[in-house]
Amino acid sequence: MSRHPDYIPNGVIPAVILPFHDDFSIDEKSFRKHLQDVCSVKGLSAITINAHSTEVASCTFEEQQRVLEIAQDEIGAHIPIVNGIYAEGSLEGERLARAAAQGGASALLVFPPGPFTMGHRPEMVVDHFKRIADASGLPLIAFQYASSSPQSYPLDTLLELVEKVPQVRAIKDWISSPPQHNKHIELLQSRARPVNVLSTHSAWLFSSLVLGCNGLLSGSGSVIAALQSRLFQAVQAGDLKLAQQLHQQISFTADVFYAAPWVDMHNRMKEALVLMGKLPRAVVRPPLMKLGAAEIGRIKHALDQAGLLPK
Repeated sequence: MSRHPDYIPNGVIPAVILPFHDDFSIDEKSFRKHLQDVCSVKGLSAITINAHSTEVASCTFEEQQRVLEIAQDEIGAHIPIVNGIYAEGSLEGERLARAAAQGGASALLVFPPGPFTMGHRPEMVVDHFKRIADASGLPLIAFQYASSSPQSYPLDTLLELVEKVPQVRAIKDWISSPPQHNKHIELLQSRARPVNVLSTHSAWLFSSLVLGCNGLLSGSGSVIAALQSRLFQAVQAGDLKLAQQLHQQISFTADVFYAAPWVDMHNRMKEALVLMGKLPRAVVRPPLMKLGAAEIGRIKHALDQAGLLPK
């Protein structure tokens, strides 16, 4: 049962990373330290686990349960936990959702299931979310992929989803088009039962938040949660001068974290945490691979420009 039963996804929600030992086993000690470090930031509304940032695709069902267990033990009493539901099929999604609810998660971030890489029909989307909603009883965040992806939900499908599955209380919006992003904000957040739009547009986060997003959910929060929290608060307060300054700091990291290929984004964040003295090593599980020295050098330079390296 959730420790935070009234939580509705909103505000600043970092997605944390998952450290590994050299043998690819979970480094629980470093994970606990990372959780404490991220959650020491003021202004967060929740943290996200078992998502892209924790390399969920390479984690077993049992490992995902253990990740939630550690997070609950370390920070669950103080802050809500959003648990990712990453599954090839809806039945496995149900199983993951049920386990997450039993493990005390406060909300679920629902990824598109594997077959949606080949497209989908609206009724498939609704059924997938309804199964997860019924299995968990928790608020859901729909991960809206970039418009270039076949896993992205057309606006009509998205509106049908939030109408037929009222447990969908937010979307993690990666739609990539500012006009479409703005349309999501206008249509979803103005509903009688609002559906919050959580930006994940790290490359243009300042612009995205100015449009009126009710929050943000991003893996780069594993490194720059403090900057994200300050930016969100500055925009909310209408302090655009401060927001612009924070945007510049964030841009240095966004440019290097989200360079091509995107598959290495969280790999780069681990290297950043090592450079900042917050992780002992930057091990990733295959098929991800260690970054080369030149790229690590670029990450170090970006952190230096952003003022994030220890003196």
